[in-house]
Amino acid sequence: MTSTQADAIPIDPSQLQPGVYVWLDMKWMDHPFLTNRFMVSKDADVAVIQSLGAEGHLYYLPAKSTVEPLPLGSMLPAADDTNEAQQLQLALELERQRLAMARRDRIRQVKDAAARADRAWESAASATREALGTLARSPRMAAKHLENLSKETAAAISSGPQALLHLLGPKEDQGPQFHALNVMTLCMLLGKKLGLSEQELTDLSMAALAHDAGKAAIPLSILKNGQRKKHEEDHYRLHVKHSVELARESGVFTRKAIEMIEQHHEAVDGSGWPKHITDMSVGSRILAMCNRYDRLCSPESPDHTPLMPSEALAHMLRQEGSKYDAQMLATLIKLLGVYPPGTVVRLNDNSLALVVSPGQSIQRPQVLLYAPDVGEVDAPLLDLARSPDLSVVETIRPVTLPPEVLQWLNPQKRLACFFSVEEA
Repeated sequence: MTSTQADAIPIDPSQLQPGVYVWLDMKWMDHPFLTNRFMVSKDADVAVIQSLGAEGHLYYLPAKSTVEPLPLGSMLPAADDTNEAQQLQLALELERQRLAMARRDRIRQVKDAAARADRAWESAASATREALGTLARSPRMAAKHLENLSKETAAAISSGPQALLHLLGPKEDQGPQFHALNVMTLCMLLGKKLGLSEQELTDLSMAALAHDAGKAAIPLSILKNGQRKKHEEDHYRLHVKHSVELARESGVFTRKAIEMIEQHHEAVDGSGWPKHITDMSVGSRILAMCNRYDRLCSPESPDHTPLMPSEALAHMLRQEGSKYDAQMLATLIKLLGVYPPGTVVRLNDNSLALVVSPGQSIQRPQVLLYAPDVGEVDAPLLDLARSPDLSVVETIRPVTLPPEVLQWLNPQKRLACFFSVEEA
């Protein structure tokens, strides 16, 4: 039994009044409220709950309530007059419809933004996959495709009043475009937060998309080896040189974009490579940091076990903090939120959820609630910034979840993220 269930006291619907924090032990689709646990705020809520047939399925939580339930049997008697009874029934039905519509609207707003991000990613992934696949054979043509995508992205990010990061659903063909687009997305959102111009964002996007293009010249046996010998590591590090050569050969990348590619494994404390510089450009510092974050989360990195998004940020802050610009790292953490997309969390009502977007509040992300009674398509997708009664209390490692919960939430081993630009 969970702590929430242990603290809950069964009550009869007749005992309800505003100020009682309730738990409806019912399927999510069997009531019109946003969640199963909430504060009863007005008489209309009382009437709706009493109309649900919730006897035996209604509990209250004393610690979260501001008043105690009424004595048993306090519900007002039904109206004797037929017209009055009909009017009350109509008012009750209208309130149920209003609540259900408000719930659908709030969920639809979040899902619409996620759907826009998903469609934009599909288009960008196709263009990036084709460009990276042909960059060595047709450098100028491939680079022009990357330039067009970068200009479009920079224009959307610069002009939009609000750009939100979204975790995407499962994606097939997990090629180099996954890492390239993840890094590009993070770089662009971080660059906007740091005040980069549209041209600077375009250069940053170009560098992010092509920073690992030179890996095509490195044997897979070396790329996938997590225990490289010195000569193998030296050969692996040549991918930076190869990427720079491809960018220069195209004649499309600017000098600043090429510099970012050249420095994407450097560190501000001089511990990076290949040149161990400390005077990194702004774009290079952004790219190096975003590249490292995605690699820490990636199952394709052979030298470490992939970390949860929140673990990756903690590792960068505590173990590698000297490698990054402190202000930029703090801004990245604020951008991704305390609970980055892809993190499985437990809420204060004891429900489980998957973070799908950091939203607009660092500690109150957008989450997909675990609702086994409905399919994932119909499951509640909530913005905790608009649900004041709900908050995250802890992160959960996916491997500790029961198999049926893990299968339903389906946290991806390879995270794919993209952005949507919100209207003012």
